[in-house]
Amino acid sequence: MKNLFKVAAIALCIVLMGNFAKAQTKIGYIAVDQIIPLLPEYKTAQTTVTNFQQTYIDAIQKLGTEYQNKAKDYEAKRATMSEAARTVAESELGDLQKRTTDLQNKAQQDVAAKGDEQMQPLVAKVKAAITAVAKEKGYTYVINTSSTDLIVAPEADNLLAAVKLKLALK
Repeated sequence: MKNLFKVAAIALCIVLMGNFAKAQTKIGYIAVDQIIPLLPEYKTAQTTVTNFQQTYIDAIQKLGTEYQNKAKDYEAKRATMSEAARTVAESELGDLQKRTTDLQNKAQQDVAAKGDEQMQPLVAKVKAAITAVAKEKGYTYVINTSSTDLIVAPEADNLLAAVKLKLALK
């Protein structure tokens, strides 16, 4: 009888604790990529990255023009060149092509890094606002729907309007 009473008491405690834990969980969601472009600093960050990218585009175009000019010159003089001069000219063309490819690869990496550098403060600002809204409204979890593929998810609240309000955005 005592064992039956203990088992019943433990079962009752487990059921009550399960219901208590379930009542504590509150889930919300937000699409962060919809907020960041609304920030006033976003346009400045985009302009900075675009200007940075343009310097690489100009340098790559300059190398491309130099390559085309040397290739035309080589084709025009190739028949009259000595074997040594032809080898030197082909080596120069190969070097220009390699420099262009290397510059394109460096440009992709540097522009991506510059973009990350410019977006980092914006992401931090939005994350802080989301955290504040979640704390104020009692959310245990907030899911970023921009970066996840949720096929099925529990019922939740969209925090987009509350975060926009927190950041004073329209």
